[in-house]
Amino acid sequence: RSHNLFDESIEENSPRDAFLSLVRKINPDIFMHGVVNTASSVPFFLNRFKEAMFHYTALFDLFEATMSREDQERMLLESKLYGNQALNVIACEGVERVERPESYKQWQVRTQRAGFVQVPMDRELLKRARAMVRRNFREEFSYDEDGHWVVQGWKGRIMYAISCWKPS
Repeated sequence: RSHNLFDESIEENSPRDAFLSLVRKINPDIFMHGVVNTASSVPFFLNRFKEAMFHYTALFDLFEATMSREDQERMLLESKLYGNQALNVIACEGVERVERPESYKQWQVRTQRAGFVQVPMDRELLKRARAMVRRNFREEFSYDEDGHWVVQGWKGRIMYAISCWKPS
């Protein structure tokens, strides 16, 4: 849940950088990092509001298209999880705002700065996963690559990204 870690706007010594530094000290063979792709960690309300609206509108639209309105899991996701996250991103400031996702491109810079290099995903695995998504999911879902990131989205909006890293 790296999107809950404070950034430089709250603490001078970024907990995000400390997290990556700790992972680097552990010296794993592979570090797999998945991120929520939205730049709503910015301190400026209007930018944060716009990013949050894009992200959560796409997410709730995905639920509307794929789940019944009476589905208990959908109600739980919308009200208890994602509804609370959206409220926190939009309405809270300072230390009260705990939802602080950064885009995968922001995490890429941060992770490289921490001493990691990206590792390409297995081509055959990606090919099989892409075929499975096309075969079993609605056409509005997307599953693509951007550099060495695997990005997942809905109706053209990248929602999540995952990448593998190794210590340099």
